[in-house]
Amino acid sequence: MRILQISNKAPYPTNDGSSIAIYNIAKGCIDNGAELHLLTINTKKHFKDRKDIPADFIEKSHYTDVFRNTDVTAIGALLNIFSSQSFFVSRFIFKEFEEAIIKKLKVHAFDIVHLEGLFVAPYMDLIRKHSKAKIVVRAHNVEHLIWDRLIASAKSPLKKTYLSLQNKRLKKLELQLLKQADAIVPITAYDAELLQKMGIRSKYFVSPTGIVLDKYRIEQARTKKNTIFHLASMDWMPNVEAVSWFLEQVWKPLLQNNSSLQCTLAGRFMPEYLMQLNKGNLQVRSSIDNNIDFYNEYDIMLVPLQSGSGMRIKIIEGLAMGKAIVSTSVGAEGIPVTHMENIVIADTPAAFSDAIQMLCDDPELKKKISTNARAFIETHFDNTKLVGELIGFYRSL
Repeated sequence: MRILQISNKAPYPTNDGSSIAIYNIAKGCIDNGAELHLLTINTKKHFKDRKDIPADFIEKSHYTDVFRNTDVTAIGALLNIFSSQSFFVSRFIFKEFEEAIIKKLKVHAFDIVHLEGLFVAPYMDLIRKHSKAKIVVRAHNVEHLIWDRLIASAKSPLKKTYLSLQNKRLKKLELQLLKQADAIVPITAYDAELLQKMGIRSKYFVSPTGIVLDKYRIEQARTKKNTIFHLASMDWMPNVEAVSWFLEQVWKPLLQNNSSLQCTLAGRFMPEYLMQLNKGNLQVRSSIDNNIDFYNEYDIMLVPLQSGSGMRIKIIEGLAMGKAIVSTSVGAEGIPVTHMENIVIADTPAAFSDAIQMLCDDPELKKKISTNARAFIETHFDNTKLVGELIGFYRSL
């Protein structure tokens, strides 16, 4: 089977959730014997240098990237008001990438064109002009739902008005484009249900992001006991919102009751106002050298998300690393975990604080949840198996 995978973000190094999701699909296709061609937009904000990508992956994935500065500017955002396009999506549509797609399609006859999310879905018409391949959209999220939740919590009336306009356009485009696909591959069953309720009657195949298990080596001897941490890319608004909620409503009262507790916040694009909080019991890091080393260094993982859609890949990673995780229901949405068995779910500030303290006070409970977390991933999230099942669905198309 020959598959063209198209994405709006270069996936390697795998230093955020969406990069992991894109890369693991590519690796799973290769591991299952498919002929994969990966074509990606390499943006200025998330630039990935080709020299950092393993040579064998470049060769096996027939890797091609096209550079584009997709940064949001005040002028661009303002001018977009007078158009009918979604500013969230239109930044990723440009002539050079169209030409790269056409070149691929003229040279190779593909069975499947796998589009990584809504931001590259507008290329469907172009693809159909040059290929008879079935077009599949990988739905990482229900995109407009994320913004619905963020808009609801926005405090500035001007910001709320602008985002509401953009999200109205985004929802209209999401409905229009997904209806055109030959199939949709949501990352969670929950998202599949939401899309069906929206009236999108395509073929569906739910395929969670898997884990390459050999990568996740647990070294418990290195872990600083009863430390808490949050790891997430801070250019995604729900993560910024989550950290703000935690610091304002959970951290201060928690620290009053447990003055020795150490908390580390880490992630790319860490805002400067958060970096300024780096003192005392709170450590703030803008970058880390190695995700696995970071997971092994700290103990209890926090996922205080208040909005979002899709699957939190960092939870999947944390489970694979045998972390005892405290998450909100939104954070764990779409992952079939069990409260107090392999994760702890807490939705209010008081419950979130109590859950952290409970794990600090009860090492046996923490050990049980940690052990069950790794076992859960080994049973349900092996990447080669999951992508193999996805390729089986592609054959059925």
